Order: sequence, then structure tokens, then C-alpha cells
Amino acid sequence: MNPDEVDITFAMGERFHLPLPFWGSAMDGVVDVDFAIAMGKLGGVAVLNLDGVHTRYEDSAPIIKKIAEADRTTVNAVLREAYREPVKPKLIVDRIKAIKAAGVVCAVSTVPARAEERAEAVQKAGADVYVVQGTVLTARHSSRSYHQLSFEELVRACDIPVVVGNCVHYETALELMETGIAGILVGVGPGAACTTRGVLGVGVPQVTATADVAAARDEHMRRGGMRVAVITDGGMRIGADVCKAFASGADAVMIGTPLAGAEESASRGFNWGMATPDPNLPRGTRIQVGTKATLREILVGPARVDDGTQNFAGALRSALGVCGARDIAEFQHTEMVIAPSIVSEGKVFQHAQHVGMGKS
Repeated sequence: MNPDEVDITFAMGERFHLPLPFWGSAMDGVVDVDFAIAMGKLGGVAVLNLDGVHTRYEDSAPIIKKIAEADRTTVNAVLREAYREPVKPKLIVDRIKAIKAAGVVCAVSTVPARAEERAEAVQKAGADVYVVQGTVLTARHSSRSYHQLSFEELVRACDIPVVVGNCVHYETALELMETGIAGILVGVGPGAACTTRGVLGVGVPQVTATADVAAARDEHMRRGGMRVAVITDGGMRIGADVCKAFASGADAVMIGTPLAGAEESASRGFNWGMATPDPNLPRGTRIQVGTKATLREILVGPARVDDGTQNFAGALRSALGVCGARDIAEFQHTEMVIAPSIVSEGKVFQHAQHVGMGKS
């Protein structure tokens, strides 16, 4: 297939459509209002963290700068102090309205404990997508000490699509889909700034997790349910990783660290996970990736380097073309093999000279 003629657009339900199937992770070092606007204008969507510094401080730039400049021995303390400031409901509304005023789609993320109370304000402010995100979410969470969020009730209360995550298991995904959600995030601990797998020992490789959740999506549709968008979240560094996620069954990908290296990112080259500032059990760390390219170069090119870190859209289009797929739905049926040496096979000179695929 001619890569210029393939379809890589994204749809979730009848009303939400994107020219590009790329979501920016709700990480404070990446997504602020300006970044969300820039990514929206390029055809993707960047998710703003409603529990982050951008809704705690009227001017979050000095806080981001302080976190970025902290040394390794003090950064965790700096993070904890920064996130002690309470979230301000007015700033939630203001941030959403600022993004919408630019004429782009707006997606926001909340912790499950605040999802119900924020739903009305988020919708009135004009958000297009409501993301409810935790380390692991299920439709059957059990607790005797606090109220359990009902996704069925939340979906009924929202006129905009509700996306939930994260999930890595077939049965769990199927139960979540049956609550009426529009999208599901896949991944536990794969992100470059996440330490969940080291702290909790919990996680599933992303290809396996994506394939299992995609299988749940297909079974949900077979039972008469609507198509739920599968969004692979984290663990992707280069175009090859992005393409493998779609071949595994993803309808879209959510990326964080590659976008932290964009000139437009909130921190200009740093990233830390949503659970990094947890005062009791941090499950993330601050990492430095440096400023490497413009957001346009990373997402749609043209690429100035040969290592796969730029022009993700071009990589996806070319992968579809090579595999003879006309769109992402067809690409999801591409045959996959386990090949641990595929990135090093025949690349002796690249590795020896530290060029191309031998840079890392």
C-alpha cells in the first residue's frame, strides 16, 4: 500500500475523532495548557492532569522549573512539597476553557476518588474527554473505608466519552467495557519515569497486555457492545514501538517521555510519573531526556535523525503500507512473531559506530 493513502485517523464513539491516533500522557512535566493546544493543532490530543501542579498553582512554571532543577538527592522532597498545595476547582475550569478557546480538543485526567465530584464542572467547562486514571482500575474494586466509584453511574452522568485505566488483563478489561466506557488505557509500569514494577512487582509486557485487552474489545463487540477504544499507555520510545502497539491491537497510543523531549513540553526535557509525588509510596522518578526536537518533528516530521525518535505518524503510515493494511483496523490483524534479536540482527557496523539503531 502507498503510505500516503493509508488511514491512521482515530475515532472513539460517534462524536470524538482525531486526525492522529496519538495521546499525550497526563504528566505535569509534559502537558500544560500551551502543550495541549500545540498537540491539538497537530491533530492529536494531550491529556491535562487535574491533580497536577497546573491546577494547584496559578502560575505553575516556577514550580516546574524548581522540580527540573532539583538535584537527584533532593528531587523527591521537592516533588512532595510541590504537590502539598491543594487543587483549586477554579483552575480546573480555567485550564479547560483556555484549551478550548484555542479551538482544539480537550482531554483531562482525574484520580478515581475525585471523578464523580469533578464530572459536572469538567463538562460545563467544555472538556471533550474525561479520563479516570489509577495504577490499576477494575469494575469490582472493594473497600470498606471509602466509597467505590461506579463507572456505570459515571458514564451515565457524562455527556462526553469516559476513558478509564489502567488495565492489562482480559477479564478485567471486559468487565470495564461492560460499564459503558468509551476507551481503556493499557499498561502497568512500562513508562520510562515509572517505578511501579520495581516498587510493587506488578506489570505485564505491553504487547501481551495490549493483545489481551484488544481481545476483550473484540469479544465485547461480539456480544453486541460498542467498540471501546484500546489505548496503549507507556513503554514506547521510538516509531517501532508505536507501530508494534497498533499491530498488537491498539486503536491509539498514549506517550509521555518522547514528548517530554519536545521544545514545547512544560519542563523542556524532564518527565516524572503521576505517582512520583505520592507521600507514602512513590512509584516513579524524575528523569531527564533533554530537548531533542519540536513537537511537530516528533509527531509528523520531517525527521532530522535516523533512530526512530521522530515522525511517529510517518513511521505508522509506512508500517501500514509495508504490511498491506489500508487502515489501523486492518493493521491490527498483522501477523506478529517473537524475535528478540530483530533490532540487532545484521547491525554490527551500526552498533560499532554508534549510528542509526546502534545509538542506544
